[in-house]
Amino acid sequence: MSRIIFISGTDTGIGKTWVATALVRALRASGLRVAVRKPAESGCERVDGVLVATDAEALRAAAASDETIEVICPLRLAEPLAPGIAARRAGETLDVDAFVVATLERAAEVDMLLVEGAGGLLVPLMGRLSCADLALRLNAELLIVVGARLGAINHALLTEAAALAAGLRILGFVVNHNEPGEDLARSTLVEALREFAESPVLAEIGHGSDGIAALQDLLLR
Repeated sequence: MSRIIFISGTDTGIGKTWVATALVRALRASGLRVAVRKPAESGCERVDGVLVATDAEALRAAAASDETIEVICPLRLAEPLAPGIAARRAGETLDVDAFVVATLERAAEVDMLLVEGAGGLLVPLMGRLSCADLALRLNAELLIVVGARLGAINHALLTEAAALAAGLRILGFVVNHNEPGEDLARSTLVEALREFAESPVLAEIGHGSDGIAALQDLLLR
C-alpha cells in the first residue's frame, strides 16, 4: 500500500528540503517508486520572467521525476512570506481540492509520496487552511524536522501539540544540525525531546553528514 508522508518543520530555514531530498534519494536507492509534492513555495526568484521554486526543483531532481514543476508545486510566489499571505497579496490561489485529488491519485501509482510543507505546521497555506489541515486531508503521516538550536524544545513540543490536536498521525522527529558548531542547547536537544515529547526521535543528522539511512530503515518497516 502506498504511503503519503508530510514533512513539516518547527520553523523555516531548518533544513526540511535537505532532509526531504536526502530521504527521497535514499528511498529510491532502496528500489521504491517515490513521488514528491510541494503545494506552495514562496520567496521564489524570478529568472527570465519565470518564478523558480528552488526547493520544489530540488525535490523534483531527487525523485528524478518527469512531472512538470507546475504539477509538483502548483503555487509559486515571489514574496518571502507565508504562502497564504503571499498568495493573497499577489492575487493568486491554490485549488486545494484539486491538489488533494491529484496527489491521492499520484500516491496510488507509487510506493511512497513525500509532501514538503512550507515553514511550520500552522503556516497559512491558502485562506485559513494550514499545512496541518492539508496533511489531514491527505491522510498523511507527519515527519517533523527540528532545527538544532536554542529554543527548539519549545518549537518541537508546540508543533507536536498542534499536530496531535489536529488529529494527525506523527511518525516522529528528525533533529537536523543544519548549522556548524556545537553548544549545550544542541547537544542536549535529543535527550530533552525523548524526555518531554510523546513522539519518538527517529534520527539525528549531524551538520554535513548523511544520517538518513536510519530514518529510511524505519520508514521501510
